[in-house]
Amino acid sequence: MTTVYDIIKEIKAFLRQSPIVNTVTFGDITQIDLNKTTIFPLSHFILGNIAVTDHTLRITISMLFIDIVDYSKEHNPDDFGDREDASNLIDVYNTQLAIAAQLISNLRKGDLFRQGYQLVGEPVLVPFKDRFENDLAGWSTDVVFEIKNDSLITTDPTC
Repeated sequence: MTTVYDIIKEIKAFLRQSPIVNTVTFGDITQIDLNKTTIFPLSHFILGNIAVTDHTLRITISMLFIDIVDYSKEHNPDDFGDREDASNLIDVYNTQLAIAAQLISNLRKGDLFRQGYQLVGEPVLVPFKDRFENDLAGWSTDVVFEIKNDSLITTDPTC
């Protein structure tokens, strides 16, 4: 069974080919040096729960699409109305939304779909803005895949 490998490989490959993404990471977000400004824009994903039934596996992947909010941008009130800050926050939300939407569309109709992976439901993108050493903003979402459970039923515990 290569289910988890297939999902990770496909997500990484899609994100790495995007000109909107600088770095793709997987696993524990606390292990990523978020102070290192050269890694942004960053797409990060985490393997979540897997529900096992007799016929299917439901695999949850949490995803983050992140960039740095830059307060050194010149502010033009005509750009986005009366903003209190002179930052690129709207730009960050816009570009990170673009990559998230492209990835979800690809997952719905791309290689994983052709291999039998089905997205369950409609992923909901949630905006966030967090202050670490850098001001980071972007989108988070959980996607759920369903795939046929082709594991063999056996009484041999070594299988």
